[in-house]
Amino acid sequence: MRMDGDIVAKPVAAGTMVVVVGPSGAGKDSVMSYAFRHFVDEARVKFVRRVITRPADAGGEAHQAIDADGFRRRQAEGGFAVSWDAHGLSYGIPRETLDDLARGVTLIANGSRSALPAFAAIYPRLKVVVVTARPEILAERLAARGRESAEAIAKRLDRAVPDIVVASDTVVIDNSGALGDAGEAFVSVLTAALAPLD
Repeated sequence: MRMDGDIVAKPVAAGTMVVVVGPSGAGKDSVMSYAFRHFVDEARVKFVRRVITRPADAGGEAHQAIDADGFRRRQAEGGFAVSWDAHGLSYGIPRETLDDLARGVTLIANGSRSALPAFAAIYPRLKVVVVTARPEILAERLAARGRESAEAIAKRLDRAVPDIVVASDTVVIDNSGALGDAGEAFVSVLTAALAPLD
């Protein structure tokens, strides 16, 4: 797996960037969706829509689809605050997030453990939320997806065990049980990160 974090902008500080990471099957998207519903009317919170070289109808998170040439062109033009490659795809966090940050908005982005150094370099107020689950739960969820063989799942789980690169401000949320429990824990983290009202 190759993963390179590219930094193309100067850091700004005001709001907080909350990057959600964790192994496949941990339920990152579900936990983020739970929080999205909670904060849907909160102007101080924005969930970042990533730009990904994956078809829009591929399932998973809502993202902005783009082809590889378009991604590289946008990357060369400085259109991303942070970008990286993983599992044969390219991911970008739009540069416009820096404007939101300057206004004091709390941003939430689905990230990558290996790209955290790039996030830390561009977003000075960085909070990392690691969503995880017990190994047997991860295996069960991955098997239910039907995308990989048992052998591939076992290899993925081996990679999932904890070489997690963390920032100084890191929270771990266990999503082995009810989604509501993990979702409320994430809501609490985001509430604490909100900029005060004027």
